[in-house]
Amino acid sequence: METDDSTTTSGNPVKQFSVMLENRIGALHSMINLLGSCGVYALGFSVQDSFDVTILRLVVSDPEQLETFFMERGISHTVNDIVVIELKSGEDALEKTLRALSSAETNIYVSYPLLVHPRDHSVLAISVDDPHFACKALHSQGFKLLFQNDLSR
Repeated sequence: METDDSTTTSGNPVKQFSVMLENRIGALHSMINLLGSCGVYALGFSVQDSFDVTILRLVVSDPEQLETFFMERGISHTVNDIVVIELKSGEDALEKTLRALSSAETNIYVSYPLLVHPRDHSVLAISVDDPHFACKALHSQGFKLLFQNDLSR
């Protein structure tokens, strides 16, 4: 159920998958191809590289299907709920978002933009210590939160 109502405060949370990949050329490309083979598409990702492994964090079009796919193939992964915020236009949109999270004493672990832009706004994925609390804090300050049904086809 997609809505333009900025007061929406609930829905299916956006899931972030974390997968370890070998640190080698083409590993990300191979994973994106693998997702496509089961009809799942990356809506956003973050790569944290180290000498021997890479942690790939993904937001996808169909988290339930990907979870099943990974489990059937024995692909080790973790899944956690994240907060997705639609940023309003303006140079200070990011600063206002960070101020709201700081004032709520919410710690950000990982953040990255998503490749999708519902209603032509930038979208930011944020992994925080308490996603439910962060959503309440952001909503109380007028931020538009997005949920899985806002992002999936």
